[in-house]
Amino acid sequence: MINYIIQVILFQVLFLAVYDLFLSKETFFNKNRWYLLGTAIGSFLIPFIKIPSFQKAVPLEYSVLLPEVVLSPQKVIESTTMYQSASINYIQILFWLGCAIFFVLFLYKLEKIIRLILKNEIVKKVNYKLVLLPKKSNAFSFFKFIFLGKEISEVQKEKIIAHELVHSSQNHSADLLIFEFLKIIMWFNPMIWMYQHRISLVHEYISDNIVAKKSEKENYINTLLSDLFQVENISFINQFYKHSLIKKRIIMMTKRKSNQTKQLRYLLLIPVLTSMLFYTACTDEVQTTEEEVVVEKQNMKTYLSKDKSFSSKSLETYFDLYIGKLPDTKEFQYSDLTTLEKEEYDKFNDKAEGSKFCNPKIYQAFDSKRKMLVYDKDIMTSKVEIQELDENGKAIEDVPFSIIETPPTFPGCPEGDKDCFNKKMREFVRSNFDAKLANTLGLSSGKKKIYVQFKIAKDGSITNLKARAPHPDLKAEAMNMIGKLPKLKSGKHRGKKVRVGYTLPITFMIE
Repeated sequence: MINYIIQVILFQVLFLAVYDLFLSKETFFNKNRWYLLGTAIGSFLIPFIKIPSFQKAVPLEYSVLLPEVVLSPQKVIESTTMYQSASINYIQILFWLGCAIFFVLFLYKLEKIIRLILKNEIVKKVNYKLVLLPKKSNAFSFFKFIFLGKEISEVQKEKIIAHELVHSSQNHSADLLIFEFLKIIMWFNPMIWMYQHRISLVHEYISDNIVAKKSEKENYINTLLSDLFQVENISFINQFYKHSLIKKRIIMMTKRKSNQTKQLRYLLLIPVLTSMLFYTACTDEVQTTEEEVVVEKQNMKTYLSKDKSFSSKSLETYFDLYIGKLPDTKEFQYSDLTTLEKEEYDKFNDKAEGSKFCNPKIYQAFDSKRKMLVYDKDIMTSKVEIQELDENGKAIEDVPFSIIETPPTFPGCPEGDKDCFNKKMREFVRSNFDAKLANTLGLSSGKKKIYVQFKIAKDGSITNLKARAPHPDLKAEAMNMIGKLPKLKSGKHRGKKVRVGYTLPITFMIE
């Protein structure tokens, strides 16, 4: 949730920067109105758009998530975790309390408008209703209602009503209400207020532009400069007179119409949107890696239909194999598979295309939560094998840790011993990572994580080193630490040396 909020605010900052630098001083008022509306709402939707072709992270099947390395005593972690849980609850309470307060404020302002409508004289016109306010010089509109103080002179009333009719006919109040709702659900985001201020100004530009064409511009400007008008402290009404906007409105009315070629500036949205989609795609890739890379393959079990006995295969896959009549277990659809299962299933079918091994049905295994590929033909004498292929159908050099025959070996461990490898890696991190560094960087207190990705090459060296950390210095420290790893013994698969990828999570505490 925090990541989503940060993305929304970041996108709105970028959109407003483009608007302020390139669009705000142009006379394309209606286009600017739709730009502000579209980008404000789009900022909430873009984080959900994921384009796979933009994802550049290391493929999931090439990496294994190593056991988490904790750099603080367990008791401290437990107490801090409890504290964090309590903090998260307080943050949630604060969030909903803020939403409730802003919702009540919205209802109060709405009730204030309704009270003005019910308690004052209303003059019904063809396209609007005029609400006359006694002993006041207010002038504002809300949808089809135009509120006008009786203290305003008749000469000024005509121009004000013409101005407010533009707001009414173009539903400018709906724009402001949208931002009111956005302020309720994201009340802590200052960008919403900035958006609302800018679109209020654009509304005035639009009305001024239309009215000034129908009357003498000098007289209309003199009406704006009058100091007789009062204002209502309601953020979602269109007010004729607002002192902070008068100077900008007059400047824009006297400004020469923008050259049509300047509309090309709206094309700046293309690189901005592309960079945002790239960012969200990469962010999603990191999250997916953390969630799905932990799925481990197991030795394939081959079930026989006659007695439901099975034999264990040395091949490790996400599926078991069943031969014979369809079993009496739960059936799955392709859409039910995880990302990793789908990839293995697709590779299996690609290799077996045109043979009786194609398109097996998928059922729940008999004695586990795994899934099994089911064939209803007698193919017991055939050999089933899944080969790891790249996107071009060629055998890959990198082999997943979970299926490799002989994993890389840490110095001092028996060859291929995964448990010893994990243990030695934990000891190495605890001895070589400067955990005290984190407390000098001004990070907020609590539990933090670093993720380091690397590969063990065929010669045992470390390659393709990457890291993600809450501070650049911690990222550099993590990468420097992995660079100190001793030369490891490379992994082997089918008699050949291969590369193997790893993801190492490191957890530490900020006091």
